[in-house]
Amino acid sequence: MNIEACVDDYKRIYRPLSQVEKDFYSKQQTLSNVISVAANCRCSNGKKHTHQNRIPVSVLREAEQQLLAHQDTLKAAQDFATLHGRIDTLIGSIKGIGELAVYDIAYRIAAFLRFEPDQVYLHAGTREGAAALGFSGRLIEKHQLPAFAQLTAAEIEDCLCIYKDDLSGQGNSSALCSGETRVSACKPTKARSKRGC
Repeated sequence: MNIEACVDDYKRIYRPLSQVEKDFYSKQQTLSNVISVAANCRCSNGKKHTHQNRIPVSVLREAEQQLLAHQDTLKAAQDFATLHGRIDTLIGSIKGIGELAVYDIAYRIAAFLRFEPDQVYLHAGTREGAAALGFSGRLIEKHQLPAFAQLTAAEIEDCLCIYKDDLSGQGNSSALCSGETRVSACKPTKARSKRGC
């Protein structure tokens, strides 16, 4: 299976799950509500996102209070990059809040504010998947990944994370994927829901 087939797999398996998550945050009644749910990393089923399972509740509550105290600043953001930067400034220095938590919280709040990232943010597993394709740093411009053109920047971020082991040649299909920018037989080892919900 080539990258196009992996993208098709992503669209079939993960895009619907991603949309459920996005809808949950976008339909919160107020900005305060979405900040609370997003900062406490809650899914539509009420459970904590697996990405943030190891972050103590007290740390998430501290992040929530910081974001609630500055919600006018967040509301004034005109795009995802600005929102992400403001959230990073407000909570990125809290011990236990890493760049993945900052991104995920920003993405959730952005769903409510009706904007999306237009660049691919690299952190945690996404950075590993990007490295397998020869990228490094904190961001990739979407146009630099033409094989993923059918996906949004947020979906590419997710796809790079989900398929990171296959892209780096360490997954179940490593014999077919190792060291190539063309992904062969790359499928997630098991179907997991978007962002761990």
